[in-house]
Amino acid sequence: MLQLLFAVILTQAVLIMSLLFKTPVRKLVIASLDRVKRGRGPIVVKTVAGTVSVVLVATLYGVVNIQRRWIEDGDVNPTDQVLLAKNLLEASLMGFFLFLALMLDRLHHYIRELRIRRKSMEAVKKSDGKFVGVEDMKAREEQLGTFKAMIRQLESDLEKKTKEAYNAETSIEALRKQSDGLLLEYDRLLAENQELRSQLQTLDQRLSHSGVKKNS
Repeated sequence: MLQLLFAVILTQAVLIMSLLFKTPVRKLVIASLDRVKRGRGPIVVKTVAGTVSVVLVATLYGVVNIQRRWIEDGDVNPTDQVLLAKNLLEASLMGFFLFLALMLDRLHHYIRELRIRRKSMEAVKKSDGKFVGVEDMKAREEQLGTFKAMIRQLESDLEKKTKEAYNAETSIEALRKQSDGLLLEYDRLLAENQELRSQLQTLDQRLSHSGVKKNS
């Protein structure tokens, strides 16, 4: 589960970075996303997002239950510590997955809108050079001004999303380092748990042997 989430998040980050720079890969990614958004693609994407959201809610509910059990019992169980660390890591990764999926969708949308508006402006500029009336010229100038304003807004939104993508990359790197620490802690807690079980088994065997000797 963790390896799959890391792989998906890394793929999303690569796609977002490819959309931020004008390269041949960007055209390929845009074409692929266009295909995904056709036919049954949106239904599949919404189904996956809904499933991940349900799993995220269930994971958070499990975290709350573990913390509630600690408060009621007043004792910290090593197994519960391992489960809590694992659930928190999975919840964080699923949250990042949903966030990056939304960012990827919005970036794709803004880039498409920007391309459409630019083509519309070029079409207006390259329209027939015949004489037109004053009112028609004013209408075209107003339309051109509207297109320019929309392009500036789209470029502003794209710049904002670019900054968000950079911040998300930084957060992913920090989360990856944190996950490495959690995995080390997970291994340590498992070893301690196994050692405690071995000690309990040894103690039980000693008690059973002492009981047998007393009976004899």
